[in-house]
Amino acid sequence: MSSNAPNARARVQAFGGFLTAMVIPNMGAFIAWGFLTALFIPTGWLPNDYLAQLNTPIIHYILPSLLAYTGGTLIHGKRGGVIGVIGTVGLIVGADIPMFLGAMIMGPFSAWILKQFDRFTKDRIRPGFEMIVDNFSLGLIGLGLCLLSYVAVGPAVLALNKALTVAVGALISTGFLPVLAVLNEPAKVLFLNNVIDQGIYYPLGMQQAAEAGKSILFCVASNPGAGLGLLCAFWKFGETKELRDSAPGAIIIHFLGGIHEIYFPYVLMKPLTLIGMILGSGFGIATLQLLGGGLVAGPSPGSIISYLLLTPRGDYSAIIAAVLVAGTVSFVVNSLILRFDQRRSSHRKTGNDLADFQARSTSMKNAGKDVLSGVLKTTETEATAANFLTSEEPNTSVPVAVIRKVVFACDAGMGSSAMGASIFSKNLKKQGSGDIEVTHVAIEDIPGDADVVVVHQDLAGRARKAKPDARLVTIQNYLNDPHLEELLASVTPVAKEV
Repeated sequence: MSSNAPNARARVQAFGGFLTAMVIPNMGAFIAWGFLTALFIPTGWLPNDYLAQLNTPIIHYILPSLLAYTGGTLIHGKRGGVIGVIGTVGLIVGADIPMFLGAMIMGPFSAWILKQFDRFTKDRIRPGFEMIVDNFSLGLIGLGLCLLSYVAVGPAVLALNKALTVAVGALISTGFLPVLAVLNEPAKVLFLNNVIDQGIYYPLGMQQAAEAGKSILFCVASNPGAGLGLLCAFWKFGETKELRDSAPGAIIIHFLGGIHEIYFPYVLMKPLTLIGMILGSGFGIATLQLLGGGLVAGPSPGSIISYLLLTPRGDYSAIIAAVLVAGTVSFVVNSLILRFDQRRSSHRKTGNDLADFQARSTSMKNAGKDVLSGVLKTTETEATAANFLTSEEPNTSVPVAVIRKVVFACDAGMGSSAMGASIFSKNLKKQGSGDIEVTHVAIEDIPGDADVVVVHQDLAGRARKAKPDARLVTIQNYLNDPHLEELLASVTPVAKEV
């Protein structure tokens, strides 16, 4: 078997990445609904029956439709988004619960069906008949999918949803919910967390929140306490000075910024620390169960700031206690592990170890992205990407004479690209080039006026498709990469208009 063939982990990770790409762009809408619930339901901050009437239409119709549209768009552009909503409406109307799982299935599936039809008819339509074929094909196929979802798919999804609800409910009622930490923490380090977080916990959590105004499921895999404890342990007991010095910055990015990926290389470097992560996360969940805590919506990113903003009235003590308990347990256990490891190891690690495991972590993450990109890309994408990747153009198109706008792009435009853009903007200001605009976006949203696009080398093909005429700077690390230093040294401040 070819070593280049994606393994099972990369395929599952790609599936999780697709779920994330459906959910993340709509998190603002979910948070808006969460605040609406926290404020105006009978147990909310400002109980108001009139305003609380908005709650049901949003969670039953708007939010599933947004998921279906986004999922359809990922598969087949705007036509995919439209038919994704049409195909999903049938199961939304036919169900008495919010159809998040159904929308995440039916939206992309509907778009895929239309995509196959469009491919088949692409070169078979007589000139002048394109619009009538496009409109009626979308309408008729959409109608068929709507009826199918109402009659068959909806009941099947309801049965699946009921089974998952019963399983999670059994874990909660028997006190075994903390056991989920055994599944969650290894999955997070392997970048598989999005599969269960976005695919199971969040949809079920929204159903619970619609009834109770909060859900513990939003906290099952997102508690930043365990990661905080791990990084504090490395800060105090890291084997080398480089490790100890790297931990404070990682703590800020993880705990305040909510970027959990920052601590994954530390776990990969010392796999035994996974024990501390599992115990910390498990005790955090147990604390929430004991105190009856939960959030009103899914925290994204998983920052302590998101946690506090999404905490319902009366639950602050439970949420803060869960974070502190998770952090304390993780710190104590991981500190013991690091101290024990120091004593038994005669080999002193060097500062390059962290960099090696950061590279390995990035490679694991990008393996899933490559699979996802391969699934989503169109024939046109393949051609464009191939042309770009085989062109004579160097991978870093610097220097650039005058730059007015630099865009950092990644999958969601909210994580690594945001951190990279922030650091690069500060460095520009330090060298007197503060007039240059630096922003961060998802790859598919790269603006037309971007002069330079900074993107991970594994995402270059997608970036080239989104902005064919932009100069690309391809990197391996958004925070510290030699090509970023070259770009910084080459830019010329924008000339002031007289």
